[in-house]
Amino acid sequence: MKVKSALIVTLALVVMTLLSACGGSKKQQSMPTPVFKTGKAEKKDITLTQKYSATIRGRQDIDVYPQVGGTLQKLCVTEGQKVVKGQTLFIIDQVPYQAALNTAEAAQKAAAAGLATAQLTYDSKKKLFDQQVISDVELQTAQNALLTAKAQLAQADAQVVNARNSLGYTVVKSPANGVVGTLPYRQGALVSSAMPQPLTTVSDNNEMYVYFSISEAQFLQMVRAGENVENAIAAMPELTLQLVDGSEYEVKGKVESASGVVDRNTGSVQLRAVFANPGHILHSGSTGNIILPVDYKDVLVIPTVATVQLQDKYKVFVVDNEGVAHSQIVSVQPQTNGKEYIVSAGLDGSEEIVLEGAGMVKEGQKVTASPDPSKGGEN
Repeated sequence: MKVKSALIVTLALVVMTLLSACGGSKKQQSMPTPVFKTGKAEKKDITLTQKYSATIRGRQDIDVYPQVGGTLQKLCVTEGQKVVKGQTLFIIDQVPYQAALNTAEAAQKAAAAGLATAQLTYDSKKKLFDQQVISDVELQTAQNALLTAKAQLAQADAQVVNARNSLGYTVVKSPANGVVGTLPYRQGALVSSAMPQPLTTVSDNNEMYVYFSISEAQFLQMVRAGENVENAIAAMPELTLQLVDGSEYEVKGKVESASGVVDRNTGSVQLRAVFANPGHILHSGSTGNIILPVDYKDVLVIPTVATVQLQDKYKVFVVDNEGVAHSQIVSVQPQTNGKEYIVSAGLDGSEEIVLEGAGMVKEGQKVTASPDPSKGGEN
């Protein structure tokens, strides 16, 4: 009886196992084929932007050094103050330079008196010589003394000019319209023309220069398209400046010039753009990014989500006539708008590819095509 019961239990287990296996097989057979949106790469015109690190400088950044040495007596401006050309910035101790001017003027007067005396002596000697009272040697001696007196007066005049200029240099004036930079020296500091750091920097920031670099290859491509550098620069579009806080500066800029040499270390060419600065938001020494739009005509474009990146390579999945996906390596332009890539090699536009979810597709996997609705349901 026990043997019969055990046999019945064993048969029941076998039947249950067979039924389970059959059910699992049916489930596997009934699993649907994954659905992916597919379509063809599109040919169209597209504008992409390229971003370059940039440095901002005033149109004129003039370091102000004193032309004479002495104690800094007075600071006439503050940091960040707007100044005009010729406005007084600093005053250096004038006492020794005023004394030097007084000495030079006194020497000038003495030289003038000496010249007058020499002139009288010569005139007297000339009359006596005409009367044949003195010899030619005496007249020549008087004439030489007159010439010496004239030279001494000229030297004294030069010393006065030099002393007056030195006194004038004690008043340090702004060389241009602009904004005062930092003031590292305070009242009482000893300054000179040989000091390592300037008294300040005056920046003309009504217009700002923005410097950025592009690759030599890209510059060469631009020059070839424009036939020469001047045409290439003139054809460049307006630029957008992205500030350090990520915001975009509201005024557009224009490339003004390109450097005549290629940087040996980076293989790049520096361009200089100019931006108006009516609100004086831009400051010399700041940094940012130049956003340069580039137009591409009649190029093959695919969505970025249609690609899978493998280190420095990209692949897409091409769906054959039987619905099987096969990976294919493609080359794309490094520039992107964040949504699309420009295909430079690997596709000719006739292939049906997976447009979305390429990262979920496996090699040789059978997929069900879900056409791109924007293309009217065509695969």
